Parts: sequence; structure tokens; C-alpha cells
Amino acid sequence: MTRLWMAFCLFFRTLRADDATWESLPSLPDVEGFAGAFAGVSHDVLLVAGGANFPDKMPWEGGVKVWYETVYALKAPNGAWGKVGNLPKPNGYGVSLSDDQGLICIGGGDAGQNFREVFRLSLEGGRLETTPLPSLPKPCALMSGAILGRKIYVLGGIEKPTDTTARSDFLMLDLDHLEKGWQEQAPSPGPPRILSVMSAIGEAVYVFSGAALTAGPDGKVVRQWLKDAWKYNVSEGWQRLADLPRVAVAAPSPAPMRDGRFLVLGGDDGGLVHFEPKVKHPGFSRDILAYDWRENSWITLAQLPFSLVTTPAVNWHGKILIPGGEARPGKRSPQVWWMR
Repeated sequence: MTRLWMAFCLFFRTLRADDATWESLPSLPDVEGFAGAFAGVSHDVLLVAGGANFPDKMPWEGGVKVWYETVYALKAPNGAWGKVGNLPKPNGYGVSLSDDQGLICIGGGDAGQNFREVFRLSLEGGRLETTPLPSLPKPCALMSGAILGRKIYVLGGIEKPTDTTARSDFLMLDLDHLEKGWQEQAPSPGPPRILSVMSAIGEAVYVFSGAALTAGPDGKVVRQWLKDAWKYNVSEGWQRLADLPRVAVAAPSPAPMRDGRFLVLGGDDGGLVHFEPKVKHPGFSRDILAYDWRENSWITLAQLPFSLVTTPAVNWHGKILIPGGEARPGKRSPQVWWMR
């Protein structure tokens, strides 16, 4: 009877996730859309800032990636996007997190350099305000992050755009003690990585997938596709978890939670990294992976209606929102989706 009941509960929870519907919201006001944008919420207003795209030609055609500084706002799900200001400079591929005061933007970079700056964007009386927070110890982009209570955790990334190895740094910023700045924590026992998915619950931070970096024979960066998972408990340290069913590099992060499980939404599984012709690339994985943090187990849920990576996941009006991203190599999307 116990086994039958457990099987029923698992089936019921799976149905609940499968039955969730995704709906499109007003698209971002850019025909190309952005990858690596910052996104979050201030006073119930959705903010999307910066990011990058290829406005003229694809990279294999000689196209040049352009970084942006514009900050857009959407006040209501059925409203219209409007420009509310600019970032301090064009920026993308940092960490986006929201607290009760606004959107926190951490690091990032442009074509020539990565950044140390950390700041909060907030809408005050309809005006965009930028509040500096303690800078990172070193420039960093392509890292991941999560908020646990009032503490921000950031893991991995690269210091310079040309780096062929990822950083192993694991940093914490206490929002109630900003005078202490970023504090180094015990590094993850796993490979140093970029573009992992992070999230947090209780007293623990979770890290899923990502890619390690090495230099190939020609000196160019080569990715090692990772499907390991880790938990950092503030009192017990690091613990290895069950591996993901597949690799999920650059899936929307922080991983949102639904029905008591973390959701890893798509991501690049590395299976089509050498796909040709690139213009016909079908996009990235659309599988939703669900991690039960109580049972340390994974299941694969329904398919996503989109293929978007290098984009944040945002909790807005109690729903999971994905504000654009990279739809396939070189190609961005202005589409905005949320799970009802």
C-alpha cells in the first residue's frame, strides 16, 4: 500500500507540473531580443536591462556582437514595455537577483572586459535609481547566483572574456552587513564552471550543471559539459547530489520552484554543439527537469514551448517568467513567457 501511495503521489505531482500552461506576454521592444540581459522586479514592475545580440549578421557570417545599456519596464502583464533609463554602461552576462528593494545586477561584461560592479536598480516614483553595492573582488561574467535569506551567493564564471579556465570562487554578500563586502566561502569540490543553474531553500544553496573550460590545441576555449549537482549547507559545507538526467548549461537561473521542486528549464545539453548548417539549428533542449530536494531525485516533466538559454528566471506576480534569451546559437528572441 505504501508503494502504491508513493507512486500515486509522484504521478499526481507530475500531472500538476505537466498541466501548467505557458503563456506569452508582450515581447521585448527590440526585434532581435537579448541574451545575457539582467531581469528582475522593483515595486511589482518587471525590469529587463542590458544584454547583447547580433543586430546585423550571425557570428559565422562575420557579425559583431553588440552590448546594450537600455533598461525596459513592464508594469502589468497586459501592459506595454517602456524605456525607464540606462545601466551605468552596456553590460550583459552577469547575475540577476531580486530582493525586496529591486533588481540586483552583479558583474557581467562587454566585448573587451568583464566588470566588478554590483548595484541595485529600483523604480522610485517612476524614476530609475541605481544604488551601488560592494564590488566583486575581481571582474566576473558567466557566473551564477542565488539569494538565501538576506545573503547573496555567487559561483564560478570567468575574469576576462578571453579566459580558457573558469573560476572556482564561491562568494557571499550579506545584505544586512554590506560593510563586510564579499566574503570567500569554501569552493565547490566540483570542476570550476560557467553558466550553471543555482537556487536556494532552507539553509542550503544548490548548484546544477554548467560547463568547465579548457584550452584546445588551437588555444581556443573548449567546454566540458557537466551534469553534476551540489548542495552547500551553511553549517555542513558541500555535498554531492544526484546527477542531472542530462546536461543543462545556461538554463534560466535561479532555478524556480514549483510544487516543492526546483525546475531546470531547458538549457544546452551539448548534443548539437557541432550542428551544421548553423542557420538550421533546431535550438536547445526543451525538457523541464525537476529536482526533489527532499528525496535527492530527478524526473523529466513536460516540454517547454520555447528554447531559451543565457537568460534569467524571474518570479513575477507569483509566476515563473522567462524574459527572452538565446533561442539558438547566434539568434536571440524578444519573446517573454510565463508559467501560470
